[in-house]
Amino acid sequence: MWCLELLLPLLLIINDATCQWNVWVPRDISAMTNSCVVIPCTFMYPSGIRPYRGIHGIWYFGQPYPQLFPPVVFKSRTDIVHESYKGRTKLLGDLHQRNCTLLINNIGTEHSGRYYFRADLGGANMYTFPDFAELKVLDQPNIDVPEEIVSDDSLELTCYAPDNCPDMTPEIQWMYTDYLPDPEFSSDYLEESNTAVLSSTLTFTPRPMHNGQLLGCRVYYPNTTLVYERLISLDVKYAPRSVWVNVSSEVMEGSSVMLHCEVDSNPPSKISWMFGDQELMWDTASNISLSLDDVTPAQEGIYTCVGDNGYGTMNTSLYLAVKYPPREPQVNDSMTVLEGTSLSLHCSTQGSPAPTLTWLKDGELVGTITADELSVLEITEITPQGDGQYRCLAENEHGRASSSLNITVEYAPVLLEESKCTVVREGVQCVCMATGNPEPTIEFYLPDLNITINETDGRYNFYTHTDGHTSTGMIKLREKGERVENGGPAVNVHCSISNMYGRESVLLELQQEKKYMMAVIVGTIGGVAVIAFIIAAVRYVGHNNKKENGNPRQDVVLENPALYYSAVKKDKQNLRKKVLKTELLGSKFNSILEETTGEDGDYQPVGSMAGQERQELNYAALEFIGARSREGASGRGDDGSNYSEIKAK
Repeated sequence: MWCLELLLPLLLIINDATCQWNVWVPRDISAMTNSCVVIPCTFMYPSGIRPYRGIHGIWYFGQPYPQLFPPVVFKSRTDIVHESYKGRTKLLGDLHQRNCTLLINNIGTEHSGRYYFRADLGGANMYTFPDFAELKVLDQPNIDVPEEIVSDDSLELTCYAPDNCPDMTPEIQWMYTDYLPDPEFSSDYLEESNTAVLSSTLTFTPRPMHNGQLLGCRVYYPNTTLVYERLISLDVKYAPRSVWVNVSSEVMEGSSVMLHCEVDSNPPSKISWMFGDQELMWDTASNISLSLDDVTPAQEGIYTCVGDNGYGTMNTSLYLAVKYPPREPQVNDSMTVLEGTSLSLHCSTQGSPAPTLTWLKDGELVGTITADELSVLEITEITPQGDGQYRCLAENEHGRASSSLNITVEYAPVLLEESKCTVVREGVQCVCMATGNPEPTIEFYLPDLNITINETDGRYNFYTHTDGHTSTGMIKLREKGERVENGGPAVNVHCSISNMYGRESVLLELQQEKKYMMAVIVGTIGGVAVIAFIIAAVRYVGHNNKKENGNPRQDVVLENPALYYSAVKKDKQNLRKKVLKTELLGSKFNSILEETTGEDGDYQPVGSMAGQERQELNYAALEFIGARSREGASGRGDDGSNYSEIKAK
């Protein structure tokens, strides 16, 4: 660093004391990654300064200003350095000899940059030198390649490797030279400003056949695992010799694709992209790219790249296949047919690759799966079960699509097995169920009375309901003349079902009334406990009644026990269950009695106590379904049911 002298009027010439602070470091130095590097360094300080307690030095990375806290590379006073330099740096020079040479081991590309030295002579005698050494850490060697390589002209390629690590000396090899005609190799060693570079030069004469060939330079350090390589591709200029394009490819519909073409020629060729006889684009260059956006199936086909530089013409083609999911299939319109009709359902679509076609009925597979763009489903003599939705599903590896149609099968009415007559408390209840399309009309006919019932009147409760193709009709025969007599109805009941395709009349079968009784199903111990509880309850009630009435003990058997029933209204479509609440001896017992119901008010209290006063109850009759009888304490009812009597006096 040169001292700057300032000349001021009427003042003495003053020499700045810093003009004697000086440092020398190489401006540029290089090394390979994971190797080491030595940065040569010497410095000077003013002769008038006497170092206070020795001379110390600091190496900074990035910038020379300590107040900005740059990373510390090396510090002679302590071992405190930046994390990335711990254990990597060592001062090779003797600071007292003004030698500040620095060694950095195991360097990486992150250590590339500027290095500054700061001298510390004690007290205020500290100075950071503005000169710096720029370190370049290479992960591959440099190859010097001429701007133009011309066929049949001699060519020289030079590979360089830094040699600034004292413990490791590099060596250079050329790779992929076996195909070169008579290659020659020469080495050189260049040392400048205490930095060294080893070089190796390859000399040969390229030919058109060498265009695009790879050449490589390898740098390695013997007795280590450090190896570095650099590859280049030869670009030999000559008349069109080869045309390179993408290989044939597949793209999805709606996507984008780039078609590349490269022509080896000198001078550069006019390169054109052709689609059939249509020229899509052209340019004079070594390569061009054709961009196709939002590709459609119409763009599938052969694309040709043509290279022409006046010395000859060459072309190369590729096939572009456009893949796309199946289109929405075309199927028959929805239709209504009569039972027994034969049908052919057609399904056609397009897709790439050709889709598989599957017929589904109400979600279930029907027919066979066809790997084509056309499928025909044959239905011979269709039955009512053939009624429903038919869907044609088209699938390939890129997606699926479907279309559907509805087939409605019309047929004559069919009587269902649920149709019957049942003996109930009020009389006879008849239910008639039939299916058909259109839904059947239901009427009841009483041949003994020559009456047709299709609506409710004062004598008959008539009910009808339609659910899909199923119709349900019900009547109740309530009048006394139509009640059950001796186990059977007084009249026959016919059910007539009809629609536009037929009519049928069937005599409904009669089923006996089910007996509904309060059932106590318990184990042996549980049964005994229940009986004991009832006995105690009866005695307790009798005892209380006796006190209240002042009557002496006596046995009274009620003909009508105080049993109260209340009917719980159910949904009219259910018609299956009624809950009866029973009040017995002041305690409530609930029993669900399954029984066909009529309208509200069909049930009246049995053994009603309306208008009568309550009587003292000393007698209880319980009915146990399937209970064993004891001699002298049980019997059998008129209807064959078992019962037990418990008397409390």
